[in-house]
Amino acid sequence: MTVTASPHLQKRLLDLQELDTRAQQLRHKEKTLPQHAELTAVGAEADGARRQLTIERGVLEDIRTELTRIESDVQMVEARIARDNSRLSASSSMKDAQGLEHELASLTKRRTDLEDIELAVMERVEEQEGKVAELTSRAESYAARIAALEGERDEALGLLKHELEEMSGRRDRIAAELPDDLVSLYERQRARYGIGAALLRGGISGGSQLALNGAEMAAVRNAAPDEVVLDPESGCILVRTEESGL
Repeated sequence: MTVTASPHLQKRLLDLQELDTRAQQLRHKEKTLPQHAELTAVGAEADGARRQLTIERGVLEDIRTELTRIESDVQMVEARIARDNSRLSASSSMKDAQGLEHELASLTKRRTDLEDIELAVMERVEEQEGKVAELTSRAESYAARIAALEGERDEALGLLKHELEEMSGRRDRIAAELPDDLVSLYERQRARYGIGAALLRGGISGGSQLALNGAEMAAVRNAAPDEVVLDPESGCILVRTEESGL
């Protein structure tokens, strides 16, 4: 069925198409904001840092547990040394005294060995605490960067949303001015071919960017001014004006 509309109303389709093209560009921009890619990259680095921080915290906890055990062993040895010293002071038996002195020598060596181990483990704790502190600082930096990027993204999305809403209102007002069958044809062609209407300028379709051949131009030229014609190449509505070269 042939759709008809005054040349003025057909020309308004170009305004509608301009808004739809701009809306499509804005929606594409929403999906391709640079913050999206940055958040993905920084998020991956942050995840890696958090995983490593969890591992290093586990290592630190293990070393601290080892240090606690050694400190307990040192306390036990010191308690035995204090007990043997007390028994030695109270002993009147030469044999018992010799046995206690021998045990004290062994315990003293054991305490020295444990203190050396304790010192080494304390150094490991200090070193591991440095690793954990560095990773914690890095994780906090990533978190701050992510928060900043999310803020930038949300601000950009807010501006785009506002523009889209404004354009949607303008589009609704234009569409309300046009006949339903004209809008339906426009929407159908746009859904099928990606563009609903384009200007025919100098015999070249703005939809396909191709020149119409002689027969095609003759068909357009012979169509009534209020007859809606379609681009044979792109399928969009061809809007004719004084620029069309007819």
